[in-house]
Amino acid sequence: MLLGWFLGACSDVPLLSLTPYKLDIQQGNFVTQDMIAKLQLGMTRSQVRFALGTPLVVDPFRNDRWDYVYLYIKAGEVTEQRRLKVLFSEDKLARVEGDGAPVALMPAPTDKPAIPTVPADKPAVPAAPAQPDQPAAKPAAGG
Repeated sequence: MLLGWFLGACSDVPLLSLTPYKLDIQQGNFVTQDMIAKLQLGMTRSQVRFALGTPLVVDPFRNDRWDYVYLYIKAGEVTEQRRLKVLFSEDKLARVEGDGAPVALMPAPTDKPAIPTVPADKPAVPAAPAQPDQPAAKPAAGG
């Protein structure tokens, strides 16, 4: 009887729903537009790794592709997801695609310095000014 009274009294009290706390989780590589802007066609793999960081997925069967994936999970729900695919050709950066849209890249500057051209009527090395023959100076005596 006493148990019935307690249960009847509790019917007016709202039940507390206890749920476990879920941490915010960041997984993968967060690649910014500034990082992508540093990429240039023809970069080596080490240069790309320096600009973007180590890729999350390197497929051993597709040696010419790196995948950068980023997930942000808040309270158990995926709130942000990004994908970036980096493609190489002959170990040089060939193309970058991100979230379905291709990313435009600038060609890498050449490593060879420009060779200055010299007009044909001017000598490549300037001539030394003509000096009249002068005897060598003798050291001063004394000391």
